Amino acid sequence: MRIGELAGRTGVSERSLRYYEEQGVLRSERTPGGHRDYGDWAVDRVIHIQELFAAGLSSKKIAQLLPCMRDADGGANEFATPELVEELETERDRINRTINDLIRSRDVLDEVIGRAAERFATS
Repeated sequence: MRIGELAGRTGVSERSLRYYEEQGVLRSERTPGGHRDYGDWAVDRVIHIQELFAAGLSSKKIAQLLPCMRDADGGANEFATPELVEELETERDRINRTINDLIRSRDVLDEVIGRAAERFATS
């Protein structure tokens, strides 16, 4: 499939797909006319890339991780290493800290909103 079709099937812009190739996390073949050509596997790959970016991983980390994932189910394969597992656990811990910080911030905001609402309700 061409880049436009991949973009349409994944909801990711063509510009982002080109960036993914530049970063080494997505690959394409070239047609005789020089156009990018992707296999059906690319849809799952792009979805995984998006999920990993959403989790806060850098493109460098994603490039390390993707060879260890199966495109169909996201499970670890023979390229996974104990070092990679440790790095991913570190990333998970970072994400958990960020989540906890956001929850604390939301709780403070809820408290401020509650107090402000009480003030205006008694006026």
